[in-house]
Amino acid sequence: MKLILHESPQNATAVRPVKNSSWQAIVDRTPLGWLQLKKSKSRLLVAVAGIAFADLLMFAQLGIQAALFDSNTMLNRGMDADIIISSAQYRDLNLANTLPRRRLYQIKDIPGVQSAEALYVATVVWKNPQTRRKTQLTLVGQSLDRPAFTFPEINQNLDKLKQPDTFLFDRLSRGAYADVVAQVAAGKSVKTEVQRRTIEVVGLFSLGASFTTEGTLITSPETFLRFFPDRSPGQISLGSIKVKPGVDPERVLAKIQAILPPDTIASTKQQYVNDEEAYWQETTPLGIVFTFGTVMSFIVGMVIVFQILSTDVNEHMGEYATFKAMGYRDRYLFLIVLEQSLILATLGFFPGLALALGQYTLIRNLGALPIAMTVERLVLIFSLTVVMCVVSGTVATRRLKSADPADNF
Repeated sequence: MKLILHESPQNATAVRPVKNSSWQAIVDRTPLGWLQLKKSKSRLLVAVAGIAFADLLMFAQLGIQAALFDSNTMLNRGMDADIIISSAQYRDLNLANTLPRRRLYQIKDIPGVQSAEALYVATVVWKNPQTRRKTQLTLVGQSLDRPAFTFPEINQNLDKLKQPDTFLFDRLSRGAYADVVAQVAAGKSVKTEVQRRTIEVVGLFSLGASFTTEGTLITSPETFLRFFPDRSPGQISLGSIKVKPGVDPERVLAKIQAILPPDTIASTKQQYVNDEEAYWQETTPLGIVFTFGTVMSFIVGMVIVFQILSTDVNEHMGEYATFKAMGYRDRYLFLIVLEQSLILATLGFFPGLALALGQYTLIRNLGALPIAMTVERLVLIFSLTVVMCVVSGTVATRRLKSADPADNF
């Protein structure tokens, strides 16, 4: 704050505060960028719609990609284990291959290991009890003596699986299951077929569908093996290892890796989940397509914004040349276009966000996929929108350097 002295008519000195000149310049500055944008309302609406569309595409690509990773690792992340062992030929949970069960007996003797249980996983065809249509589900055979997952609904219903051919069913499976869920929730069992064998649904849990199967069934190892007569009990899909309280899982993992042959892989649960996500992101076509789609959406948005701003710059070349004749530098002209870029980024982002939220709700309800807006994704898309607009504006201002007053007067 500066103080300026003024003489009064009576030769007295008065003190008057004056605000900071740079801040005052910002406050008093004429918003030329905004005034130019709103001059052509139709062009402004087209620009906002184009940016909103590009944002919607990016939200869709990143949201569905995240749903791909989350849905295909839900069971993996829900395992009640510190260490997971799998076949060296393991690809993903539904293509796990098998490994010898005797590996678990070797591991049980390692100091620090509390338990080592087998998991059986496969894909089966089951008949929807409500529509009688056939579809694919993930079938899991787990020990009934110790919980294999951290899902309370599964663990509370394990006693119901002691009878042969009894199953727990995922109520969030993709498809029409309202009547089935209502009957089982009311305490009744529902009969249907799996692999042409009659089974009984005796309990429910909540998980959700994935990109590979419509839902999940949980049963005992004995019932699981009834559906695969060619598979012996010694051929397991995964080994679930718990270490004793207070023991470092990394130390136990090192001991396990030292005794396992090359046909078996051991990793911490987190590393196991990370490897599963990396498989879907880097190896499968789906992960690559969604990443490529996000990049293409960004480029589409840049092209739209560049066309709008470039047209605006061309239409106002005379005005920009006048500014140059008055002594304004290229930097000032660039700031006008930069202002337009930031305004377009902000105006286009929020409609795109609103459309994306509606899109996520539709996908979640119809596709039974775990898709939701996250703060990280919201910040990322807004940042990409700003970068998209600023880069386009920067390219569009290249012609301003050639604005010559002599060509216009």
